[in-house]
Amino acid sequence: MLPHDLRAADDPTAILTAIYSRVTTGKGDGGGAFVIQTRAARANYLSNSLATLWAKADARTRKGDTGPVDFDPVTNSQDPDVKSFRIGAEKPGADRATMAVTIEAHQSDARSKAADKTIRYDFVFEAGQWKIDDIKGAVDGSPWSVRALLVDSLKH
Repeated sequence: MLPHDLRAADDPTAILTAIYSRVTTGKGDGGGAFVIQTRAARANYLSNSLATLWAKADARTRKGDTGPVDFDPVTNSQDPDVKSFRIGAEKPGADRATMAVTIEAHQSDARSKAADKTIRYDFVFEAGQWKIDDIKGAVDGSPWSVRALLVDSLKH
């Protein structure tokens, strides 16, 4: 079951609007770790395959070490600062969708490249709900993917 603010969210735009509305609350420095912080949160927000992959990666992470995703993918940062956001559908579909969220910071933006300001979400419709199947972005123009980071961590 999704948290109260997402129960009525029946499409990717509504889900991302709820997530980023929470992220921008206050000074926008709370970040989006609540989406991935716990196993229960991952079950609420992520697809079964992504949540399962994350659990496997967690199981291989040594106690006290950070996992393969050592930053906040929702804000594409270590230190969240999100003033505003724009959501756009890139590939809408009946059972899969790709959405882009462009974020702006309160401070002069530390994201040096324009590509670093956009986070893409692959959604999948499963068990009657839209779930995040991957989160993608870029740092200094170099692309990253949560799914790829998790898969790569299992190879080592």
